[in-house]
Amino acid sequence: MALSNPICCPTVAAWSALALLVMGAVGHAAETKMPITFSGGHDTDQKDGGRPVVLIAAALGVKTEVFREAFSAVTPAKNGQPTGEQARQNKAALMKVLQTYGVTNDQLDEVSDYYRYRPQVGQMWKNKPAKAHAVVMDGKVKEIIVTDPGAGYSTPPKVTVQGMDGVELQVTLSFGKDLRTNGSVSGIEVAKAKPVK
Repeated sequence: MALSNPICCPTVAAWSALALLVMGAVGHAAETKMPITFSGGHDTDQKDGGRPVVLIAAALGVKTEVFREAFSAVTPAKNGQPTGEQARQNKAALMKVLQTYGVTNDQLDEVSDYYRYRPQVGQMWKNKPAKAHAVVMDGKVKEIIVTDPGAGYSTPPKVTVQGMDGVELQVTLSFGKDLRTNGSVSGIEVAKAKPVK
């Protein structure tokens, strides 16, 4: 009587296990990481004269409208370089409103210095670009992973997945007193997508 050879004649169970391994391997191979490109995200309201008020207010712990109210009494220098007396008067005007919300003189100095910049010479306030990638399977975005939330975004940046023009992404920002994370990306979701053919 011939003996069965487990090597050349695998059992049904062995074939099933092998099939599952192959299917898993194929599914894993179809999953790819696609880079996400960030652009913009540093717009300001026209009435704020180029100041990133949303970032400044959040860093001070007040609402945007509160800082706008405080700044309405400020007289900006035409050349961007106020005299000592103008600077003192402007700070007094700001503190008159902000101190009622618990903002100290030192806080105002720190935040103002951090977000001070000269747009007329091509400068941008301090910021850090975010980084992310999309996990794509079968032509569809399965997941979006933010590897670096960045900081300094005043408005949601435009984000695109490389090679997937039909995918529209929606960015959510987070604001707070920590200057290192103020205006960072807290999440990215697919708003609209067309499968890649």
